[in-house]
Amino acid sequence: MTALVFIASLLCLIVGGLPIAFALMFAGVALMLLTGQFDAQIVVQNAIAGADNFVLMAVPFFILAGEFMNAGGLSKRIVDMAGAFVGHLRGGLGYVAIFAGILLASLSGSAVADTAALAAILVPMMRQAGYDPARSCGLMAAGGIIAPVIPPSIGFLIFGVAANVSITRLFLAGIVPGILMGAVLVAAWWLVARRQRVAVSPRVSWGRRLRLLAQGGWALMLPVIIIGGLRFGIFTPTESAVVAAAYALFVGLVVYRELDGRKIYDCLLSTASTTAVVLLLAALAMVASYMITITDISGQVGEWLQGLSSHPTVLMAAMMIVVFLAGMVLDFIPIVLIFTPVFMPIVLAADIDPVYFGVVFIMNCSIGMITPPVGVVLNVVSSVGKVSLAQAARGILPFLLALLALLVLLILFPALVTAPAQWWR
Repeated sequence: MTALVFIASLLCLIVGGLPIAFALMFAGVALMLLTGQFDAQIVVQNAIAGADNFVLMAVPFFILAGEFMNAGGLSKRIVDMAGAFVGHLRGGLGYVAIFAGILLASLSGSAVADTAALAAILVPMMRQAGYDPARSCGLMAAGGIIAPVIPPSIGFLIFGVAANVSITRLFLAGIVPGILMGAVLVAAWWLVARRQRVAVSPRVSWGRRLRLLAQGGWALMLPVIIIGGLRFGIFTPTESAVVAAAYALFVGLVVYRELDGRKIYDCLLSTASTTAVVLLLAALAMVASYMITITDISGQVGEWLQGLSSHPTVLMAAMMIVVFLAGMVLDFIPIVLIFTPVFMPIVLAADIDPVYFGVVFIMNCSIGMITPPVGVVLNVVSSVGKVSLAQAARGILPFLLALLALLVLLILFPALVTAPAQWWR
């Protein structure tokens, strides 16, 4: 009964136009009223506890690092470097978008920031070269959602806090699945590009390639620093976010010299605005999470799925179907905050590796960012690429199918996640 009340109240509030953060809080309050446990002090205490978490300090710093990278020229040099090596192939600009997306994902944990940067640089170039604008925008969006899977990942940070799972292990376990996302996009684009009649860029000389590689080397050092620091215990995930922001600031200000006082101010302002939204969600979602625990909604959902508990693969598939459907109507962070406290007890009871679940779960949440009608990344690329949302949705289809096929493979063969993760221990 309580599970139905929570779901019904949450959906009614969202459909009624209430912001997701407040819908989560009031859904928790609805459970309090139903069980006769309403206490305003408990609401406030849980909201404060939701935001008062040391690990969440990493969120603004990773966002700031992404802002500094875009404003300081790191993103542009990554695109130029990728173009020098694969831009001459048939459909070369598409491969540039994918490889640049992977590299940007290893610098910034924000899918929105990466997609906006890629689309702003590459969509006009692809349009001028004769590529289908809708398909180009779809590829940008699909490449952008690699960001929450390859470390550093804001999604893993939030999931790790909500699920009490090692963020370092999540970061390291996400490397290979993130690369696999890029690989399936390459395969999908190869099939798509064969049917497009576009101009092929001239091959770049090895001398220019090496010059661009040297220029982009400063950007490429960032993931090496972060992953190396985490792997050898030099700093924590939270500290790695500060290192990333400081490094991006240094490179943009001193090395590339594209940052100035005005740009830094704009970066700080944008970071503060985005961080406020994320932390408000984290704070008010804690009210709902607290009541989910108190009323044992996870146990009720577990009873509904009881017949699947002895079949972990089928159970994973059922949970991922629910998450995918939720991704069509909810944004990334709300899905993580709503479903993590519901699913984690079920995952642990079924003896599913929580790190494996976290990687597949976050990948699924990322895919939700490109599914209409709410997909935020799809909306971003539609706006930046100057195509309608319907056109962007059409353009994303082959890449969405490729990513869903990969998701099915990860569910059927967990070793694709767990085995590579062993290398980093």
